[in-house]
Amino acid sequence: MKKEIEELTLLLLYLTSWKEEDVPETIRRSWKGYSFDALDQLQDRDYLRGGIKSKSVYLTEAGIEQAKQLIEKYIMGEKKDE
Repeated sequence: MKKEIEELTLLLLYLTSWKEEDVPETIRRSWKGYSFDALDQLQDRDYLRGGIKSKSVYLTEAGIEQAKQLIEKYIMGEKKDE
């Protein structure tokens, strides 16, 4: 179950993210209103980054790619079954 929570947290972070273009490169940022344990695990896997005091995180390229795979797994896979 822990794996699914981490996957769904990353998926939700991606789906609720926005592009921030006021920085040197465009990044996808999201509010970190999720389990800190799951956020810590995702950060350990280098899927997201952000400061401890920050209320938001940004997704790394690896995190974005993983989230896109999770869309296939959880959202598109469900539509194929219908």
